[in-house]
Amino acid sequence: MEETLLVGLAAIVVLGIGAQWLAWRVNLPSILLLLIVGFIAGPGLHLIDPDVDVGKELLFPLVSLAVAIILFEGGLSLQLRELKSVGSIALRLVSVGVLVTWVLATLFAWLLTDLGRDLSILLGALLTVTGPTVVGPLLRHVRPRGRIGPAAKWEGIVADPVGAILAVLVLHAILLGEPLDSSTGSVLAGLSSTFLVGGLIGALGALFLYIFLRNHWIPDFLQSPFSLAVVLGVFTVSQAASHESGLVAVTLMGFLLANQKRTPVKHIVEFKENLRVLLISSLFIILAARLSFDDLLGAPLASYAFVVALIVVVRPVAVWVATLGSGLDWREKLFLAWLAPRGIVAAAISALFALQLTDAGIDGGETLAPLTFLVIIGTVTVYGLTAAPLARRLGLADPDPQGVAIAGVTKFACEVARALQEAGLSVVMMDTNRRRVGEARLAGLNAQVGSILSEDAEHELDLCGIGRLLALTPNDEVNALAALHFAETFGRARVYQLVPTVEGGRESAPGELRGRELFDEKATYADLEARVQSGASIKLTPLTGEFDFDSFRELYGERALPLFRLSESGKLWVFTVDDPPAPPAGQTLLSLVDPSPDAAPEDA
Repeated sequence: MEETLLVGLAAIVVLGIGAQWLAWRVNLPSILLLLIVGFIAGPGLHLIDPDVDVGKELLFPLVSLAVAIILFEGGLSLQLRELKSVGSIALRLVSVGVLVTWVLATLFAWLLTDLGRDLSILLGALLTVTGPTVVGPLLRHVRPRGRIGPAAKWEGIVADPVGAILAVLVLHAILLGEPLDSSTGSVLAGLSSTFLVGGLIGALGALFLYIFLRNHWIPDFLQSPFSLAVVLGVFTVSQAASHESGLVAVTLMGFLLANQKRTPVKHIVEFKENLRVLLISSLFIILAARLSFDDLLGAPLASYAFVVALIVVVRPVAVWVATLGSGLDWREKLFLAWLAPRGIVAAAISALFALQLTDAGIDGGETLAPLTFLVIIGTVTVYGLTAAPLARRLGLADPDPQGVAIAGVTKFACEVARALQEAGLSVVMMDTNRRRVGEARLAGLNAQVGSILSEDAEHELDLCGIGRLLALTPNDEVNALAALHFAETFGRARVYQLVPTVEGGRESAPGELRGRELFDEKATYADLEARVQSGASIKLTPLTGEFDFDSFRELYGERALPLFRLSESGKLWVFTVDDPPAPPAGQTLLSLVDPSPDAAPEDA
């Protein structure tokens, strides 16, 4: 028995993280693979039985705590500055959009399923949630440009507590036997009081944690665990004060901490992001494994019709009504109308509601969770497979951005930017020196004044079509910090910096505290600038079967420093110390070439 439990618990984590990795490798939405793996491991192979491995008594409290952590992390990602461009849009989506979704989802549930009027109203309220567990991974997969990404992120995070509280209030009315058509006032009053209680407790929790961090009352090694303990405590206290107000409390707490400027919380954000990936992976595996194939494959055709109605009618109408007069163009509205996957909050609440309704002897409660999971599977599958192609077709996203952001507007950096632009790639540069930025602009380069280390850098830079960072400033520390700053945006594999020039050797900082080192061990800032000052320039050399890389080396020798290679399809590779050049024939080599002392032919 003990070994079986050990296998089950270990399988939940291993399969969850394995599905996340596989999704990254095959470039598919992770939620889709998590659901598939959960079904296979649960009802398929019976490798996992969450009710046994975790226990029914512990399962839903643990799920609730995990959802609290995920929503707190979502709140940490909500930046106040984003509201300047998307505030009115987000407000419309979480107010008018939620109301329209509730009404239409209720109508279709009543017409297409056998839930009856009251349970249809409950299901409609429950399906107003989307959530960061599904919207966040999809947005990272799609990477939409402009206002759409922030607007969808705000909607997904804020709509979760709104929809959850709405559904709980409807459930309480059903369990008390109150007629729902006469309890609208009590539902609205309950919604207001729940938000008030959650908001107050969340604000107090944020203030408590802020005071401890601001006054350095917590040692560094305890700050992330301490903040986690505070989040769980705030959630539990708020839940005890008013049911489901804990979701409001932790979301607001994260938002307030993220937007105060007096004490840094980035290390806490990074800890919560890593924890979120583990929790999302495990939760979807657990909840998918609880279902049986009969619950889904045996569902009536009307249930599938209900899912289709949610996708092709309810969401488009809700977005259209909510965004009237918002200033969004038709492409942005169309993309938003095709982005409403349901996630872990809907799954967890529906399973909990089904138990409560069944215990209360209310008919139809046992079909609530399977129908909700059918909606989750349907929406995640449809949106997960089509959102990215749609965004690219509408011109709102790039499939694999090859452009380059450059920190520093030096002579060498300008030479790199010029060569990459000539190769057809997007390039954006940033420097604090206004004179150098002005000269770069006169040369036709996309440069702007600002600090690459500022909190607003990635929002001030137009990162449309940009997929990597090159830190080329004279300051090694700035280069390392810039690489760390943008590792979250581009991934650690796509942030690069010049080889540090520190007395006593290159190892000025551990590898995890800097970007990948560019080009060659000898290619320091001083060396590269000196070569450009002496007349070196970046040349684009097509490699062929007759003139390959060995021939290139024979012709130029040490005068040429290979920097990049570019495929015929426009994909860029950056040469680094740990990935030296070995470009194949058929690609274009970009290299820094010194002038020939004997006036040899300029190119091959």
